[in-house]
Amino acid sequence: MQLNSLGFPRIGRRRELKFALEKYWRGESTQAELCEVASELRRTHWQWQTAAGIEQVPVGDFAFYDQVLTLSATLNAIPDRHRGEGAIDLDTLFRVARGRAPTGQDAPASEMTKYFNTNYHYLVPELTQNQEFSIAYEQFFDEVSEAQALGYKAKPVLLGPVSYLHLAKTVGQEFNKLSLLSNLLTAYADILARFAAQGVEWVQLDEPVLALELDTQWQAAIAETYQTLSTVNVKVLLASYYGGIVHHQALVSALPVAGLHLDLVTAPEQLAVFANALRSEQILSVGVVNGRNVWAAEIDLIAERIGAVARDLGDRLWIGTSCSLLHSPVDLDVEVKLLPVLRKQLAFAKQKLLELSKIRQLLLAPNSDEAQKISAFCIARRQAKAQAADKQVIERVAALTTADYERVSDFSVRQSVQQQKNRLPLLPTTTIGSFPQTPAIRGLRSRWRKGEISDAQYTEQLQQVTRDTIERQLKLGIDVLVHGEAERNDMVEYFGEQLAGVGFSKNGWVQSYGSRCVKPPLIYGDVSRPKAMTVEWAEFAQSLTDKPVKGMLTGPVTILHWSFAREDISRDAIATQLALAIRDEVVDLQNAGIGIIQIDEPAFREGLPLKQSEWQAYLDWAVNAFKLSAAGVTDEIQIHTHMCYSEFNDTIAAIAAMDADVITIETSRSRMELLNAFEDFEYPNEIGPGVYDIHSPNTPSVETMVQLIEKAAQKVPVRQLWVNPDCGLKTRTWDEVEPALKNMVDATRELRRRLG
Repeated sequence: MQLNSLGFPRIGRRRELKFALEKYWRGESTQAELCEVASELRRTHWQWQTAAGIEQVPVGDFAFYDQVLTLSATLNAIPDRHRGEGAIDLDTLFRVARGRAPTGQDAPASEMTKYFNTNYHYLVPELTQNQEFSIAYEQFFDEVSEAQALGYKAKPVLLGPVSYLHLAKTVGQEFNKLSLLSNLLTAYADILARFAAQGVEWVQLDEPVLALELDTQWQAAIAETYQTLSTVNVKVLLASYYGGIVHHQALVSALPVAGLHLDLVTAPEQLAVFANALRSEQILSVGVVNGRNVWAAEIDLIAERIGAVARDLGDRLWIGTSCSLLHSPVDLDVEVKLLPVLRKQLAFAKQKLLELSKIRQLLLAPNSDEAQKISAFCIARRQAKAQAADKQVIERVAALTTADYERVSDFSVRQSVQQQKNRLPLLPTTTIGSFPQTPAIRGLRSRWRKGEISDAQYTEQLQQVTRDTIERQLKLGIDVLVHGEAERNDMVEYFGEQLAGVGFSKNGWVQSYGSRCVKPPLIYGDVSRPKAMTVEWAEFAQSLTDKPVKGMLTGPVTILHWSFAREDISRDAIATQLALAIRDEVVDLQNAGIGIIQIDEPAFREGLPLKQSEWQAYLDWAVNAFKLSAAGVTDEIQIHTHMCYSEFNDTIAAIAAMDADVITIETSRSRMELLNAFEDFEYPNEIGPGVYDIHSPNTPSVETMVQLIEKAAQKVPVRQLWVNPDCGLKTRTWDEVEPALKNMVDATRELRRRLG
């Protein structure tokens, strides 16, 4: 009965990879020094997994930026604009991801978007009609050799061919992506043959696309793929996750693969179906520990649920996590200041592997003294959770009525009132919220947290940063200002630290993309807002200028999706509690004289279930949560929301139903392609399509932004348009931000002149 690790986080428990990457990008270290940090992380993570009982360590889960991008490089599927004169190398990948690397020419970065229904971002492969695939990058094979040299049995982990095509976009002439499948499979077969030549026994091919409701073309592609690859002399473990695949049971069970992995966290009901259809030579890997959350597994209940199958299959059963642990923090052992009530409830990536070992122990020796101790501990932990409910929060939710979810008047009435109050010009300019979190700001926050400076000193210095931020925006000529969020560590963590029922860690970092890591709050109880969270800073910033300054909040749906949320009540119930907390803040901002309030919901779409038949139920409660958070104010309060890295076609009706007065979105990397949804739907409210890609250090020209705004005006009436960057500017420097924003304002003024 093997233990199966589908993949491990690569950032390091203290974000070692992040800091090494950024040091290299700044030119402060060599590529060899970066690679040595990466190698040390891999060695450590393989050692941890082996110590926990993992017999085959995953290889290929490590990436310097993104595993999909690494696969594109391996397949020679790199856009021409990012290629140098020589072979594909590490800097090639950085040019694709960032638009810039220490070597080579700058070029527009590739599009980046959410990986299925997660908060992880991948680099979208760009494929042409005549795309050819061949092995062009050696990282996967080098890492197999590296693991073997250290004495480990390597199990390469790759995204499967069909999921890869599904995630890709076509460029140039329109064509069916599946027309590339045959050539792609030739390259995959070559990759698997290389693994076989290295002595690899098992290769894990991830096909999360199976959780979708695939049409007949894509189902046929799955069948063709695994029939073709069955001739290669390695055993293929076909891994599905993020959802159930019972709807494809006949297709999957007929595939000539040596093993199948199921995500039993999201769909426990599929165990019996696939176990009964398993062929005698196949193994079944069951994902029973949640790879996407931090809560300790209910080990006793898991062992009970899979006990019968374990007895039937014996060594043909593997026990694993639901998906890769990429979405989990690395190591609970480095947390030294957690609330005692929280520590007993948590398991990070390293600890989840130990949970797999305990589950195996319960299955093999259910009556042992150690098994009884494990079960007693789990029961006591569940009882403690049940006794911690907040009755006041529960009663407030129960008392909500339909009227609590609606603004006083329709948008057309609100728009007129807001225009009379704000007196904004055509194409108003604004930013999304955050401004550069400089080393000085981060150092200030660190000294304050350590008690080296007083609260008063901290506030005074942050007020000076806020003054500077307002003055810079005034000098640039931006119409609607923001205070810059210097006091905030993260757009979700900042609020999590101030909400009851929410805890936080010190090193619970999770990779979002590249070197960008987030530290999600831990929603462990019923949520409420003990006191105002942002009002003081909004009031201070507004006192510095007559121009409107936006109040900046993170919305309930995003706080939910970007937190590690409790699993003992429904997600829509948690969203409603969060919405009431944000609603209280919105009302307080209004009462403090803040006339424009932005409630960011960048995670709105990522919460969509993978099966379209389940979308509407999610959209109903997600829309209601946003509306509940925004509906407590008068008509003259202009409510903004922001969304980024989303495809909008699927959710445009729901976005309109949110009834925000203004929505700002990411569109620059797609060259305004994402606006097609708003054009076709005739979106009724105001919209700010991003004209400046904040994830690239490159400065867009005035003419480039003029062209983007003109393109937007072809899709959305100009009087509905705002002008803004794609996203917040926290990760950029002032030297990068100010020239870009100056060009943005100059581009807007040029268009105002043209339009009279």
